[in-house]
Amino acid sequence: MSTLAWSSEADLGQVPERPGVYLFRDATNAVLYVGKAADLRARLRSYKSGGDGRLMIPFLEAEARSVETIVTRTEQEALLLEDTLIKTHKPPHNVRLKDDKSFRMLRLDVAERFPRLKHVRAKNPDVGKESGRSRYFGPFASSSALRRTLSDLHRVVPLRDCPDTVMNHRSRPCLKHQIGLCAAPCVGLIDETAYAQLVEKAARVLSGDTQEVEHDLATRMRNAAAEMEYERAAVWRDRLAALRRTVERQGVQSKDRVRRDVLALVRRGEDAVVHRLSFREGRLSESRSHTFRSQLDDEELLHVVVTALYGTEAREKPAELLLPCEPADRVLLEHVLGGKVVLVLPQSGEGKRMLDLAFENARAELVRRDAETSREEEALEQLAELLDLDTAPEVIDCFDISNTQGAHVVASRVRFRSGHADRAGYRRFKVRGVDGQDDFASMKEVVGRSLKRGVADGDLPSLVVIDGGQAQLASALDARDEAGAWDVTMIGLAKARSERKVAGVVKEKSEERVFMPGAKEPIELPRHSAARHLLERIRDEAHRFAITFHRKERGRIASRLDSIPGVGPAKRKALLRAFGSVAGVQQASVEAISSISGIGPDLARKILEHLRSA
Repeated sequence: MSTLAWSSEADLGQVPERPGVYLFRDATNAVLYVGKAADLRARLRSYKSGGDGRLMIPFLEAEARSVETIVTRTEQEALLLEDTLIKTHKPPHNVRLKDDKSFRMLRLDVAERFPRLKHVRAKNPDVGKESGRSRYFGPFASSSALRRTLSDLHRVVPLRDCPDTVMNHRSRPCLKHQIGLCAAPCVGLIDETAYAQLVEKAARVLSGDTQEVEHDLATRMRNAAAEMEYERAAVWRDRLAALRRTVERQGVQSKDRVRRDVLALVRRGEDAVVHRLSFREGRLSESRSHTFRSQLDDEELLHVVVTALYGTEAREKPAELLLPCEPADRVLLEHVLGGKVVLVLPQSGEGKRMLDLAFENARAELVRRDAETSREEEALEQLAELLDLDTAPEVIDCFDISNTQGAHVVASRVRFRSGHADRAGYRRFKVRGVDGQDDFASMKEVVGRSLKRGVADGDLPSLVVIDGGQAQLASALDARDEAGAWDVTMIGLAKARSERKVAGVVKEKSEERVFMPGAKEPIELPRHSAARHLLERIRDEAHRFAITFHRKERGRIASRLDSIPGVGPAKRKALLRAFGSVAGVQQASVEAISSISGIGPDLARKILEHLRSA
């Protein structure tokens, strides 16, 4: 490993001509970018264009102060090391691909007596497609597409969709049988042989072989129409349409059956979208957009994306990969892909048509993201005007308290940056300095702890939203003053109230209300304003995060009983039901515990010894 000062006059002669990884660092020694190369010297030299010393990538010229190189034995080792370093350092200028580690599939367990299609995830869509027990179909682009496919398929092939526990205990057909969506094997209305024929028909449809089923439905529709049974003809017409939708939903047809992926790249400034189309068995099986912010040029960005998608065994490699332009280091890229993937830059024909389709999807995603960003900017501007702020709040924190009748009090803080959730800023708190249920004191403790840390780290929000009214806001303001974070704006957000009667008196309904420090009356937010929707989204996320943490804590406390030998789920529930909590069990006597059914004196003593020693 060696380090070299990075500048336009940097001498690259001391960099080895070997495979390896390079790390650009800034003045504080933080990693800006990690890359790999078959030849480190040639790769670093490529970052400088022409003879005038201009750096090829803007962020290097502005921020990079040194470059560190690590030599490896092979390009494959460089790939693995690069992936490790990116995950470790999280460099701001690297593309970190966030993608599903598995595929949405339909599984048919043919070993079952009456098989049904199940929604599952598989690491590799090719693995197990024709295994002894199961057959797999897919992958599907989304769970909604998969559900719609199943809904239409059941109109054509009425397989059961209920679990075994339901099917084995039915005494009469369910509603789905009455409307023609299930053959009702649960009550013997179809035998195993006839049901197996339905299963095979479903497998053929999902495999794309629909000619026989389509011909059968079309014939039935015409015969019913000829006999002037138009209602029955309409049923067959609808089922024929459902069949065609089922096939179309799995994708665009291809003239061949080559395993092919298509990548299209569109960008606006630093915002880039790469859309991927996956063709399997002649059909479009997956369509997905990947979004990035990067200053890399198109060729370099495409190289990084292809490596991230196909550089490991987590994703199946296509036989053919269609790209819009020549990726950087194509030779190294082909080596990383194992020589099994053909890179194609189509200029005409079907390949160009597929690439154009991917471009349309990428452009649509970029437009959608632009519209979403505009909505967030509009919401932040409305919020700034509403709260009389000089500028729109860049960082917004929201706090929420969660407890069970004063026990296990926890809190959450969620952070939104530029109108989007910033999960790196999420925090969880256990309330320790408050006895019993006191939401005001709990809010003061949690907000104070958060702001004190923010003052120490120089990481204060622009705006703090408190879930509650004037009293909760007052507690939070006291915490702010004690922490010395006087410049932080605070508001309380109270939920809308519907019209109701209290002691015979009709209370007026209200919209969402914002409480401001020092204001006598709250501000009611218009029902459809962008600012209201943003605040509701932030508040709901804080509530979700707090509830999730609270449930986790409750489960962790209950597990202290689970760890006692001889205490299973039934005895644990009986103990908690009798004494209210683990603390209640701990304070009980041996006689009180042994009075519970199934627990004798010996086990009662063991329970108390375990809890009190812990």
